[in-house]
Amino acid sequence: MNKWLLINLLGLASLTAQAQVSSYRSYSKLKEFQGLYQYQNHTTLKLAASPRDSLLYAIIAESRYPLYPIGPDLFRNQSKDTIAFQRNPQGKVIAYSVKHQQFLQLSDTLSFPIQMWYPRLGPPGQSLVYTYHPPSPNEDGLMVGNLRQSGLDAALLTTMVDKIIKGIYPNIHSVLIIKDGRLVFEEYFYEYNQQRLHQLRSATKSFISALTGIAIDQGYITSVNAPVLPFFPEYQVANNSPAKQAITIAHLLANQSGLDCDVANEHSIGNETQMDYSADWVKYTLDLPMSDVPGGKGMYCSGNPITVGRIIEKQTHQSLPKFATQRLFTPLGITQFDWHFQPDSSSAETYCQLSLRPRDMAKFGLLYLNKGVWQGKQLLSQDWVTASFTKHSVVQNVNYGYLWWLKYLNANGTRFEGMAAQGNGGQRIYIWPTLHMVTVITGGNFNQQSPADELLANYILKAFTNQR
Repeated sequence: MNKWLLINLLGLASLTAQAQVSSYRSYSKLKEFQGLYQYQNHTTLKLAASPRDSLLYAIIAESRYPLYPIGPDLFRNQSKDTIAFQRNPQGKVIAYSVKHQQFLQLSDTLSFPIQMWYPRLGPPGQSLVYTYHPPSPNEDGLMVGNLRQSGLDAALLTTMVDKIIKGIYPNIHSVLIIKDGRLVFEEYFYEYNQQRLHQLRSATKSFISALTGIAIDQGYITSVNAPVLPFFPEYQVANNSPAKQAITIAHLLANQSGLDCDVANEHSIGNETQMDYSADWVKYTLDLPMSDVPGGKGMYCSGNPITVGRIIEKQTHQSLPKFATQRLFTPLGITQFDWHFQPDSSSAETYCQLSLRPRDMAKFGLLYLNKGVWQGKQLLSQDWVTASFTKHSVVQNVNYGYLWWLKYLNANGTRFEGMAAQGNGGQRIYIWPTLHMVTVITGGNFNQQSPADELLANYILKAFTNQR
């Protein structure tokens, strides 16, 4: 065949394929798949078609995951799995299959609010113009203020909000700033607002760290250097060894237990997905073989803080959420939260995570910024705050304290040191001690790169680059 004819035919085939995929991606076509479906572990998921970007989304425990069309009734998820839909003789979608498992549609009558797809909705046919308004006072213990004299750049923040509204920075749900003890900036997007709880994902780990410090302060746990295995006499631990017996609570908090559990290593035996569907996450974790000595390499392992949480429960004879309510949430004025800390397969889709209102996340950050003091009361010892913000290991090339990331961000050539509680999707609670500032960002960029740190560097921290 003539070379140029072959190239032209290949180009035509490529354009045809693109056109076909484009037709699969039309909003009207995608609505055929909307509904409530069966999902793994006797749970359910929702499928919703987005009019904004013409993609189909799987909604699992309020988290959204895009499905990309690859052919008639065929989609691919972010894990590169193929999802195939089945129809009845009348052409109606009735089920989907993935990894040789079939899941039935349970209902096709779900409706989804238009606000969930757009950062903000303005008057029809008009551009939305953002105007800054100081946060409103609320009887939640947070003092509010104004951007004036805060050192923050109102013009930069306006640009940031405008870009979020335009979708340049997608799936940002909230941005809050506390400066010099006052909430001076508070903005919400999509269907999120001041009263709605937001999942924290792995930022929950920093709350477990705080509760560990409180349990030690209160005498429930003797020391951060206490060995872990004696807390679990009911287990016949697999792969037992002198090295495993040397693991302490401090090693778990610093993610350097030495257990073969590393989310960044696909060959690690401690696969998080396998743990999620196990009957007992703590036993699953403690049964793992050792891949290093305790106190050695930092390896990000969700089983470590889960095990610490269970130790707190055993020592206080309370559920972790109840202990948190008594010793942390109630003193902070946190009255609304959701925390299903049940480390077994029932939490496979919710990850034992905590959900809070962003203003309450900000209070938690302010507690640490003020070295454990809230409204004149020492809720957390200053020594524990210092220990939590001290480098104990290096995890994924980032300095790591006790379930806190010790990070820095570069803004306009200036390096800013911060401490972060962070989670999948773009959840961030940052403490900036030298600026006497706390920043909170929540988002929905699950299993993909979040723009949260970029917003911090380019629009919040940048205001202080000429002042240092």
